[in-house]
Amino acid sequence: MSAQIIELNGVPTFAVVPVAEWNALLARLEEVQDITDAKAARDDESFPAEFADRLLSGESPLRVWRDYRGLTLQSLAEACGVTRQMLSMIEHGKARPSADLLGKLADALDCDMDDLHG
Repeated sequence: MSAQIIELNGVPTFAVVPVAEWNALLARLEEVQDITDAKAARDDESFPAEFADRLLSGESPLRVWRDYRGLTLQSLAEACGVTRQMLSMIEHGKARPSADLLGKLADALDCDMDDLHG
């Protein structure tokens, strides 16, 4: 790469490169970003069709996530500092979790709070 270095008060301050080299550099950076994005997407969690089917059928997202993570009502309740009965009421649509509890549930289930909305 041929760059002209411009100094200000004896300190390198700017680099001037030919437009063709600049465009080639940008193209390489975009390619590196595409590779990084593809690797990140590959590392994202995937879910079985049954999981998606249960959510699409209208089943309680809390219950679907809890079952998927292999947690009992009791173990999830203990992790979140609430009663098993409270979680059961939330799963059956008889109670709504506070924002604080929703955050604790999402943390315990390793999902986003939005994933738990019915």
